Amino acid sequence: MDPQQKSEVVAPVAPLLEDQLDMADSMKHCFENLIVIDVGANLTNKKYSRDLDSVVQRARDAGVQKLMVHGTSVKSSKEALRLSRIYPDIIYSTAGIHPHDSKSIVEEPATWFDLEHIAQAQECVAIGPCGLDYQRDFSEPDAQKQIFAKQLHLAVRLNKPLLIHERSAQNDLLEILDKFENLPPVIVRGFMGTAEEALKYLERRFYISLTGYLCKDKSDTGVRRLLEDGTLPLDRLLVETDAPFMYPNTRASKLPQHVKTGITERSLLYCTFQRNEPCSLPAIVEMIAAFMKKSPEEVALATAFNALKLFGLS
Repeated sequence: MDPQQKSEVVAPVAPLLEDQLDMADSMKHCFENLIVIDVGANLTNKKYSRDLDSVVQRARDAGVQKLMVHGTSVKSSKEALRLSRIYPDIIYSTAGIHPHDSKSIVEEPATWFDLEHIAQAQECVAIGPCGLDYQRDFSEPDAQKQIFAKQLHLAVRLNKPLLIHERSAQNDLLEILDKFENLPPVIVRGFMGTAEEALKYLERRFYISLTGYLCKDKSDTGVRRLLEDGTLPLDRLLVETDAPFMYPNTRASKLPQHVKTGITERSLLYCTFQRNEPCSLPAIVEMIAAFMKKSPEEVALATAFNALKLFGLS
């Protein structure tokens, strides 16, 4: 076969190869995971008692490299620590008394020493969630303030990051925090407030963690605005599922169309359960990226880096 004939045979292959490459590139998002870290999952919740192994495996399959399981009472802090030892280098624990549970320490002061002991464990990477919650009356405000202050002292002594839970109590919370010098890094977790409230935290160099609440926020001054106008910089952002709570309803009617189309088919597959799971985190990251007009990869990388740095995850 002469060279001219060879070129005639080979020539049609080039366009076919280009088409294959284009198709492979367009389908890449279906096969590649974002690398993300969930800094808040309540895997001690009884909803996971029967299939925790599957929950953790689904998270890994979805691209969630590491999980922080929150302790919100002495009992759940102990259980979170146990899980961190069952799933080493995947699950890390926190130790805290949620504002709702503050009265339990007031009523049984001796249990505080159990929390201190748990908090000293290497696998425990943060103190909290702790803070003030005035939306519900599970514990009196004075009890909440008392136990919040004890946890601040503990975080300072152990030099472990502080996870803050706050609802309708920002002024009192900041008044207490401002009395402390040399605070470790502070993370306002599951933020649901206004852009104005977020600014007060950011002015103090606190971090803000976001959840699937993005799907529910319909206000003009809330979380979505934080992202759309650039108020919340990437170097202060963390992400969490708060599973099994804060289910990310990716089909919410009030979710802008450009945000819905920013969620990949692969991520949507992990948002089809009857409960929220850590595997939904990539979808949350993609929504945040769409609101910020950034790539999901950029948001995933920045939030993962922040988590690794803050909590010293291996």
